[in-house]
Amino acid sequence: MLFFLYTLLLFSYLKAENTACRMMADPKYPLLSKDGDITIGAILPIHTKETLPSFEFKQKPQPLSCSSVSPRDVRLAQTMIFAIHEINQNENLLPNVSVGYKIYDSCGSRMSSVSAIMALMNGHETAEEERCNGQSPIHAVIGETESATTIILSRTTGPFKIPVISHSSACECLSNRKDYPSFFRTISSDYHQGRALALLVKHLGWTWVGAVNSDTDYGNNGMAIFLNAAEKEGICVEYSVKFYRTDYEKLQKVVKTMKQSTAKVVVGFLAFFEMSLLVEQLSIQNVTGIQLIGVVGWTTSKNLITPSTFHVMGGSLGFALRKIHMEGFSDYINKYFWKTAFACSERDLSQDLYCSRNQDLIVLKNYTEDVSEQRFSSNVYKAVYAVAFALHSLLKCKEQGCAKALKIHPQQVVEALKKVNFTVKFGDHVWFDSTGAAIANYEVVNWQRHSSGSFQFKAVGYYDASLPPDQRFMINTEDIIWAGGQLEKPRSVCTESCPPGTRKAVQKGRPVCCYDCIPCADGEISNETDSNNCMQCPWEYWSNAEKNKCVLKAVEFLSFTEMMSIVLIFFSLFGVGTTAVVAILFYSKRDTPIVKANNSELSFLLLFSLTLCFLCSLTFIGQPTEWSCMLRHTAFGITFVLCISCVLGKTIVVLMAFKATLPGSNVMKWFGPVQQRLSVLAFTLIQVLICVLWLTISPPFPYKNIKYYKEKIILECSLGSTVGFWAVLGYIGLLALMCFILAFLARTLPDNFNEAKFITFSMLIFCAVWITFIPAYVSSPGKFTVAVEIFAILASSFGLLFCIFAPKCYIILFKPEQNTKQHLMGKTQTKS
Repeated sequence: MLFFLYTLLLFSYLKAENTACRMMADPKYPLLSKDGDITIGAILPIHTKETLPSFEFKQKPQPLSCSSVSPRDVRLAQTMIFAIHEINQNENLLPNVSVGYKIYDSCGSRMSSVSAIMALMNGHETAEEERCNGQSPIHAVIGETESATTIILSRTTGPFKIPVISHSSACECLSNRKDYPSFFRTISSDYHQGRALALLVKHLGWTWVGAVNSDTDYGNNGMAIFLNAAEKEGICVEYSVKFYRTDYEKLQKVVKTMKQSTAKVVVGFLAFFEMSLLVEQLSIQNVTGIQLIGVVGWTTSKNLITPSTFHVMGGSLGFALRKIHMEGFSDYINKYFWKTAFACSERDLSQDLYCSRNQDLIVLKNYTEDVSEQRFSSNVYKAVYAVAFALHSLLKCKEQGCAKALKIHPQQVVEALKKVNFTVKFGDHVWFDSTGAAIANYEVVNWQRHSSGSFQFKAVGYYDASLPPDQRFMINTEDIIWAGGQLEKPRSVCTESCPPGTRKAVQKGRPVCCYDCIPCADGEISNETDSNNCMQCPWEYWSNAEKNKCVLKAVEFLSFTEMMSIVLIFFSLFGVGTTAVVAILFYSKRDTPIVKANNSELSFLLLFSLTLCFLCSLTFIGQPTEWSCMLRHTAFGITFVLCISCVLGKTIVVLMAFKATLPGSNVMKWFGPVQQRLSVLAFTLIQVLICVLWLTISPPFPYKNIKYYKEKIILECSLGSTVGFWAVLGYIGLLALMCFILAFLARTLPDNFNEAKFITFSMLIFCAVWITFIPAYVSSPGKFTVAVEIFAILASSFGLLFCIFAPKCYIILFKPEQNTKQHLMGKTQTKS
């Protein structure tokens, strides 16, 4: 069985060796052609509409008919012929080699494009004299205009290693050398254009845009690059829609989306054909006020500009190929092209079949409006010269001529194209990178209406990928006329910028550009627009009312100018004055029994200590300093101990006095005036010692307290050592408790004037004040802590002053008859 199959295959091969190549169908002829030693093919959409014949399957179908000539692509064909004309005239490039061309019309149709590809590779002769040898009649193909058809072209020619050089197919997908090893282009990849679009939108401050693209490889790949770059730049896309030129329903949905959108900027990654359909619908539905951002495919297409569409398209921005001037091109078109390459006149239309089929080209004979632009034309010019320089290398051309006898295979041309490196006459440097593409170099153009009424593409910036990253992009916004003829740049944001003092909070389920502006919390600020986070102020600072600046916190302490301080100072001075009045009264009545009773020296020392107690409260008012902090607590502790020591001495004197009246008692000699003075001194020295230890080990110091209030600093005196503070208070409390107990025991002793009762009451008040002071002191915030302490000092001082001295003053002033020794002693004798 295997032997039979091998025999059959061998028979078929031998038969094929003896069979001439024969075309099965009618040949497809090029639109423009010229014979030469070397042939360069081209496929261009000279026409943009294709009409299909009726398929009744009863007879052979009629050829496809094309209409709606494209002036731009006619100009590309003319440029190619002009470049070949120059090469044939050049004695240094290919001196003895003639270059021919075959330019086919794809009619903007993929079906016609495939037909043109097959015609280029097969030739149009019905039968070849030579045997089938697989040799292509062309050495390179220029085209196609669109990426989608270029992909078809490259995939078809790829197995035969025929190089394809496109002048405008920018799809990034064509950079894959594994799938397209023989593809080159004199335009850069859309990888650069997509990123440049994101830079343009970001530079102009737009963060909320719409996106429309052609539903083709070109549009889908280009839009994917833009969306990825836009996300990295912080740009949000409200919608991304697409349509194909034959899908009318999708086109209507795209227009509806654009009308309902809040985005005022739309990026259109569209081919010329889709863009023309979109502009038409936008014009019909009068959709205005949208700032269009375009790509190379349509930005400089004058066919889109009409008086009825400019109100939609006016002010558009986009990237375009750099405009150049090809010297001699205009003269060649006027003098040679219409006489040699397309030698048809109006009188030939009825006599010549070729001229009658292409009569719509004759109307362009006097069309010169776009000669000055020459944007895509320059790429065709470079592509032709790239093939010529590759052949120059392969044919080993010298001044004497080229080795014409050498047989050139397309694969050799592919390898030679990878190495070309030359400069064309208008200054552009031509070479291909590792993906077969040229370096990105765009102009940023703006659609403007001239004062004369004409339309123009004004260059307002550039993007050059050959420059360092920080120098690649530049735009001059002062030269731009915006959408609708406005001089002010339109705003396109989902949410207006958050002012300083707020932060952005992304809205749930929406893009990051849609956010709420949340005011910064107290103590936090944001000093820039659109801040993502609020910054915490340093501990000594607080946020101002606008939350955009940290200001020094207000420092709070009990100052002399506050009403509360004034009231406390008043009572303090009132206490000093009252004590002074009592002292004066006692001094004036120092010889009376009631003053002399119970040791007048202790009474005067007590009055002196009370004066100091009233005055020490003033040290608690004012800005705390190191000295004032040490003074206020030590002065308070020592003066109060002195005061309580005097009261304790008086209490002991009362007890001793009544003990001395008992028969055989000699107690008073053990607690006479000297012992009383020594006891007061001893009790006071103990407190002085405690205070010295406190100040030596860990003294009080000024402290900025931020515990109670975040917005302000409480300047207060830190205790330093809490043990020292509570030791001072504890010692005072111990003396007061001893005094209270002794006074309580002496309250029932017989006397017309028993001072122990009043000392008991004074100690009750003193203890009550300081017992309630402790929780109040701990819980009162800030300067109120100081006020509570001053109040406790004043209250306890007034308690001692009034309870001990008020009854005596009353007798001295209002009951002088009782201020006698007989009255005081008489009562005692009666009771005995």
